[in-house]
Amino acid sequence: MPADPAATTRRAPATGASRGPRPTPARPWGRAELRYAVGRTLPFLVIALATLADVLTSPEERFDRFLIAAPALAAATWTARGTAAIGALTMAVSGVLAAARGEALFPALLANQVVLAVVALAAAVSSHARQRREAELRQVSAVAEAAQWAVLRPLPPRIGPVDLRLLYEASAAGAHVGGDFYKALRVRDGVRIMLGDVQGKGLPAVEAASLLLGSFREAAYTAPDLPAIAQRLEASMARYAERAPESEAADRFSTVLLAEIPDDRPVIRLLSCGHPAPVVQRGGTVETVELSSPSVPIHLPVPVDAPFTVEEVPFGPGDRLLMFTDGVSETRDATGAFYPLERRLRAWAGEPADRIPELLREDLDRFGAHGLEDDTTALLVVRDGNGGPAVPVPSRPLAVPA
Repeated sequence: MPADPAATTRRAPATGASRGPRPTPARPWGRAELRYAVGRTLPFLVIALATLADVLTSPEERFDRFLIAAPALAAATWTARGTAAIGALTMAVSGVLAAARGEALFPALLANQVVLAVVALAAAVSSHARQRREAELRQVSAVAEAAQWAVLRPLPPRIGPVDLRLLYEASAAGAHVGGDFYKALRVRDGVRIMLGDVQGKGLPAVEAASLLLGSFREAAYTAPDLPAIAQRLEASMARYAERAPESEAADRFSTVLLAEIPDDRPVIRLLSCGHPAPVVQRGGTVETVELSSPSVPIHLPVPVDAPFTVEEVPFGPGDRLLMFTDGVSETRDATGAFYPLERRLRAWAGEPADRIPELLREDLDRFGAHGLEDDTTALLVVRDGNGGPAVPVPSRPLAVPA
């Protein structure tokens, strides 16, 4: 994400919208599942190894003393009852081993059993406390997830004359919404889309994103053109900064890319407020859209008096446009090279649109030196065959005063 206007600068899972439900494939085990399975098995492994070592060595070695670790390890993954049961099993195994050595009941065996019982009880209490914390965390996570998705809802697979395919990855662990944001709305004579990236991360970035989303929802239906929407976004952030100057969100600027797809013409109109230019695919041809005069980011703390420039680009039936944030364009490999988005899209030109978000997500994860470190959003817009007459339309900038 942009961290500073002068500086240059990946959970919710990757999402590719589709026209209908598809069966969910079995998900392979990840590292967390593997660690959990090992943790569940470890207490029994300790009991088995300690018993085997104690039986196969001389009585002086006393490997049964390692049995005390079993209930302590069980507390990390087992329930309180399960931990207590493993503790009881440990005491039984210890008693059998002591009897096999001919050890007297008092005092050594009794003292050892008391120690094991105390450890098992403490481990069971610890397991119960862990379970309560996990339950509280699940409840808090469920509330946070509902609140986050209320801010940023999934896109429908189709709006008007376009299909939409989304990749969205929040960088914060466990978060479903970050500083990236998106919205697509069906308006009277077309579709209007916003994709943006708030400076920084965390809750202030999410707050700023929610403000811009709310402003876009209102303006998209009534504003006469894209510059008017950009002006509304700027005004909304300015009003919020005046009303709540102490809020960290009031100090955040945002890059925004606005798009408008009319029903009656095979074009797409684009307005960039400091945002990376999208990539358009026509057949096997893939190229970055040339933005002749991008505007400054929304709520940039620098007074700028410049027009908003709208680029009108040919966008006929079957054409694809990929809008994305800098989580895509600024991903670097171990050598510092930027992600070759154009080259990848050219190689995927024959792939179905449904596959592009998944391919992009996996490829970015492999390419990045540390995986996906930033909020990562890519929105593939596909024009269908009912988008108006397929006549040539020259690309032209339309300058509108700010």
